[in-house]
Amino acid sequence: MASDRDGRADRVKVLLDANALMVPFQFRIDIFEELRNLIGAYEPLILTEVLQELGGLSRGRGRGGSAARSALLLSRRCLETASGYPEGTVDEKIARYAGEHGCMVFTNDRALRDTLLELGIPVITLMQQKKLDILRR
Repeated sequence: MASDRDGRADRVKVLLDANALMVPFQFRIDIFEELRNLIGAYEPLILTEVLQELGGLSRGRGRGGSAARSALLLSRRCLETASGYPEGTVDEKIARYAGEHGCMVFTNDRALRDTLLELGIPVITLMQQKKLDILRR
């Protein structure tokens, strides 16, 4: 694959869901460094709909709300993109976007993970609460 001016074409696209961005605050892991160690050069992406989901969660109290607020700050390190799909749940939009754009997905959501694997989409997930790994069908 030819590289564009900033080298993005050579990077693996990794779509992050809401709970992936909360991992650093729940398990004290630098997800961006761990992703780099796992797959090398990558481009972190986040759907606008995931940011909206985090916004709703961030209004909550307690640890969940706090983690969501911190995740919103961390999301600034990702390239925001709209899914372009007016219908469906956030998880459905993640699966569709990843399939159509050749992305891996970073999630700890079991149902989403299983759906993605059934579709043949590689999933990055936290293993044993300490390291990231890639799951493939």
